[in-house]
Amino acid sequence: MQVMDAVAVRRWADACVRSLDANRESIDQINVFPVPDGDTGTNLLHTMQSALDALLRSPISTVGDALSALARGALSGARGNSGVILSQVLRGLAETVQEVSLVTGSALRKGLHRADELATAAVSNPVPGTVLTVLHAASEAARDCESDELDEVVMAASRAGAVALADTPRQLAVLAKAGVVDAGGRGLVVLLDTLAAVITGQTVETPMDAPLLPRTPESLTTERESGSSEFEYEVMYLLDDTSEEAVVELRVSLNLLGDCVSAVGDGASLWTVHVHCNDIGAAIEAGVRAGRPHRITVARFADQIAAQASRFVRDRSIVVVVSGAVDLFRAEGATVFDLTTSPATPTDLLSSIVATRARHVAVLPGDPDIREALDEAVAYAQAAGQDVVVVPTFSPVQALAALAVHDSSRRAGDDVVAMAEAAAATRRGELSIAADEALTWVGRCQPGDLLGMLDGEVVLIEPGPASAESLLDLSCRLVDRMLNGGGELVTVILGADAPDGLVDVLEDHLRVTHPEVEVTAYPGGQPDAVIFVGVE
Repeated sequence: MQVMDAVAVRRWADACVRSLDANRESIDQINVFPVPDGDTGTNLLHTMQSALDALLRSPISTVGDALSALARGALSGARGNSGVILSQVLRGLAETVQEVSLVTGSALRKGLHRADELATAAVSNPVPGTVLTVLHAASEAARDCESDELDEVVMAASRAGAVALADTPRQLAVLAKAGVVDAGGRGLVVLLDTLAAVITGQTVETPMDAPLLPRTPESLTTERESGSSEFEYEVMYLLDDTSEEAVVELRVSLNLLGDCVSAVGDGASLWTVHVHCNDIGAAIEAGVRAGRPHRITVARFADQIAAQASRFVRDRSIVVVVSGAVDLFRAEGATVFDLTTSPATPTDLLSSIVATRARHVAVLPGDPDIREALDEAVAYAQAAGQDVVVVPTFSPVQALAALAVHDSSRRAGDDVVAMAEAAAATRRGELSIAADEALTWVGRCQPGDLLGMLDGEVVLIEPGPASAESLLDLSCRLVDRMLNGGGELVTVILGADAPDGLVDVLEDHLRVTHPEVEVTAYPGGQPDAVIFVGVE
């Protein structure tokens, strides 16, 4: 292809997650950091998965929207220094295409140059022989490419990155001692190779040029590639309600407390902050002075290696967070957090995730209102070394659709993508009774009115009080409204207030109006909705 649009960006992001998942172990194995903070392959995969998750959840119309969503998602979910650098690479690409409709060879050249600038600025003490060296070489090669054709520019960048990667052991003694190339640089080359493969349609793969020598105890406990071993903790948090001037002062304060300092933004209003230090409280207080820190994570390096070896007893697990329908999801093998019996606090959600004792956990939220608490719980679980991904589901019917395609034999990254696609292909509806007076898209509702909702918005209002006849009538009208856009399968989860015979009435109605549609119903017992409806 000679241009990239938003669809191609999504294909690249999806392919990056798959490639990083396939290469994660090999990248981690060549890592010379002595602590889990240096699990570069794992950190890159988590960060890229967060970027893809944000892209899948965002309304996308242009290539700039797509790259901006990736950059913001990567920044929000950045893991370690490598994740922070990746977020700035994506931000650089996004910033240079805001005024264009398609990514051309010239636009990619400018994007890599801006990515190089932002990534270098994100590191307080750049070291030759790291991912920054590889990125700079790729940027320079793209700049010097004689052709403006997209495939030629990306291949030049990919080849130059591979050459620079092979040279990293000659630039950094710690790499030569361990007999490996730089892990972060290797991860970046994987992403460049994946981009080249998407654009050219041909497999592009760079071999691990430096030999993998036997790992000696000394190579596993060597000095960190960046940062001093005198600092015991890694502190990270997101920061908003701040300014450029405040962030400059924050960097100065953090550099007085420790090292590996970075404070980088998404170009809009969000920043991510990272530091290795001993005084955790002072690092957080510095953030409070600069703005509003949140999603704070703290990891003690020395505790993590031994703890992670024994804490996991299974490889994969699914956690579903829903109101009602507990037996339905448990029958499918999922761990269920029941919102009808437990409040959705970060602590309680974290307990459910940790209690699975699974190395990889996919969370299917059935209620959009819990997202903030869930994000905080996931951040803590990830900081403790658990691989946790939130699949974008906003209703129990979308969670059920995602769970239906779950396949534990697939790679974790592939399985998450499949579940996200199944959820996105399911329109969600809900029939409930208004608790308060409110202004909706279709008029004002009063307490006791029946509300038909489609994808989170009220589309039908029936004056209360509710009766069995009005509930049956509005259920049929809601499903008809949802089927206006097509559909083959209607899934209904019955709440505690669903009238008897609702499924029979709905089936009889659809047999006349939409004879091609199949109806499947399950008892849910949820108190907050008469029915949940999904259309696939």
